[in-house]
Amino acid sequence: VVGAAWGIWLTGSSLVGAAVKAPRIRSKNLVSVIFCEATAIYGVILAIILLNKIGPPKDGYFSSTWNWGQFYFAGYSVFFSGCSVGFTNIASGISVGIAGSACALGDAQDDSLFVKILIVEIFASALGIFGIIVGIIQSNNAQFPVQ
Repeated sequence: VVGAAWGIWLTGSSLVGAAVKAPRIRSKNLVSVIFCEATAIYGVILAIILLNKIGPPKDGYFSSTWNWGQFYFAGYSVFFSGCSVGFTNIASGISVGIAGSACALGDAQDDSLFVKILIVEIFASALGIFGIIVGIIQSNNAQFPVQ
């Protein structure tokens, strides 16, 4: 969410400033804001996936035969998959925001630059997709023992 907010702030401030000179860019440059918001959705998706992996023990307490190795592995897998997705979403949101800012300012100067810079923005948004793929792979084998 932090990366998305930061990217929206970067893109939105440049969009509003550039729209003073060229009001035509307001509607088509909202795509940049939508790309920034998509990075927040990736985090929500992984949070739902990880939440389904966690559950209480069957008896409500930890028995003496508890599998602590599996417990630690699952805990670290869930934690670091969330960290991976969070850090890549921060990087993706900031990079999409910077590219969206450049897109708004460039489009205000020259109409032909919009599509060219939008392609760069799509590649910046792909960082968040790569992050959620890595996060899902990291948490794939995380199974908390239930005994």
